[in-house]
Amino acid sequence: MVLLAAAVCTKAGKPLVSRQFVEMTRSHVEGLLSSFSKLIQTDTQHTFVETESVRYVYQPLEKLYMLLITTKQSNILEDLETLRLFSRVIPEYCAVIEEREISDNAFNLIFAFDEIVALGYRENVNLNQIKTFTEMDSHDEKIYIAVRQNQEREAKDVMKRRAKELEQTKREQRAAGRSGVMGGMSFPGSSGSSFGGIGSSVGSSSVSSSSMSSTSSVGASTGSSSSRPAPAPSRGMVLGGKKPVDGIVAEMGGQTGSFSAQRQVVAPSKPVSSRSGVHIKVEERISMSADHDSGMESLEVKGIVLLNINNPDDSHCRIAVRNEDSRAIQFQTHPNVDKKLFGSDSIISLKQAGKAFPVNSDVPVLKWRFASTDESQLPLSINCWPSDAGDGKCDVNIEYELLQEQLELHDVVITIPCPTGVGAPTVSSCDGEYKFDNRRGVMEWQIVVINGNSKQGSMEFTMPARENDFFPVNVGFTSETTVCNLGIAAVKSTDESSRSIVFSSESSLVVEKYLVN
Repeated sequence: MVLLAAAVCTKAGKPLVSRQFVEMTRSHVEGLLSSFSKLIQTDTQHTFVETESVRYVYQPLEKLYMLLITTKQSNILEDLETLRLFSRVIPEYCAVIEEREISDNAFNLIFAFDEIVALGYRENVNLNQIKTFTEMDSHDEKIYIAVRQNQEREAKDVMKRRAKELEQTKREQRAAGRSGVMGGMSFPGSSGSSFGGIGSSVGSSSVSSSSMSSTSSVGASTGSSSSRPAPAPSRGMVLGGKKPVDGIVAEMGGQTGSFSAQRQVVAPSKPVSSRSGVHIKVEERISMSADHDSGMESLEVKGIVLLNINNPDDSHCRIAVRNEDSRAIQFQTHPNVDKKLFGSDSIISLKQAGKAFPVNSDVPVLKWRFASTDESQLPLSINCWPSDAGDGKCDVNIEYELLQEQLELHDVVITIPCPTGVGAPTVSSCDGEYKFDNRRGVMEWQIVVINGNSKQGSMEFTMPARENDFFPVNVGFTSETTVCNLGIAAVKSTDESSRSIVFSSESSLVVEKYLVN
């Protein structure tokens, strides 16, 4: 099917929300929508009407219409199925189906429409997936936050433990100082004078040694070089006089040695690299479905280039795209971008001369789509071989192989479903780490990184099960390299100087679906 546009309009033909999925002029879209109200026949039960060039497929929503405009060559059954999905999306974002509510939630509806259709073709998504995608719930962000909070807790525990040790050391030093002073005191009396003299001599040495030791250990941070012994404390224990932990840490902050090494735990994490005045994000999402018997069923890669300009002086620019991929990739430029210039020279530039790109916002300037059923185009091949081992048990051998060596996959998690209530599997070999979650009934095989130096790996385990109990196998990973070999070559200004503009860029690849059924 080729879906041209989707709209929510009144029965009089007034459009409330309209989203175009192919390149069309505004006047053309408005003309098609205005013609729709004149073509509707009230005395028929059909929910579609055709003209010489397009087909209108619609569904009444109280006082409004949910309308799809397609080509006449599209499959009417697929059109009706897509229309039902559009109609189910609207109540998810609008409490009541009326003009004001539709207008207030226009952007949410547009975002949801974009998840249903891309480049004129229906996406393989359901209502729950659409809600998840539009909420932008990031699993990677949750992991990052959890790791950071755990590091902060560990650092605080180390600091508190070290502070308690320092406080205990100071208490012991003060106790040693008091005992030395008590030993050196002389008491009045004729018979005790000689004893007091001997005690004074011995006690003085004790006080001097203890005091100098205390001065050298604590006073090192202040650089004191006095050799005079510190005076003994003139008062005893004071209730409530315990020095707070933070005060001890601040007092001992200048010491070197093991304490300095412990303080490095709370050092701030590595800062994110600074962005230039022009920042470009290249993002891809991959979706793959395969059958463990018949092989790969579908592979789809969707990409987008987002342009963010922070410096208004650089808003008049054009972007040279480096396309080193020889595969059949479908490109779609933003309606304001010169499509012919991109088709001939791979340059993203606005149609209207002198017009500037928006500032301080992520502007989607280019989209692409790659689809294939060739297994050699897969980034990561997964083979799962369960076999009957007798006594109601199965031997499972699962292996992976990186087929696109230019990719480097990070945080790879291969999730294998397992039957519950039969105990944990017995793992005989594993490249990487594994975790069995009995509550969820899955075995998670975790590989930190897969690249050209470590392309292959395998895992073997045994457990009571049937062969079909270990499907579907679900795979998740991230990468800073895209499947389609695209990048940004240069950014230049559109004025007469054609100066080169400093830019920064980042690439990312995330998994939307990667299943072996």
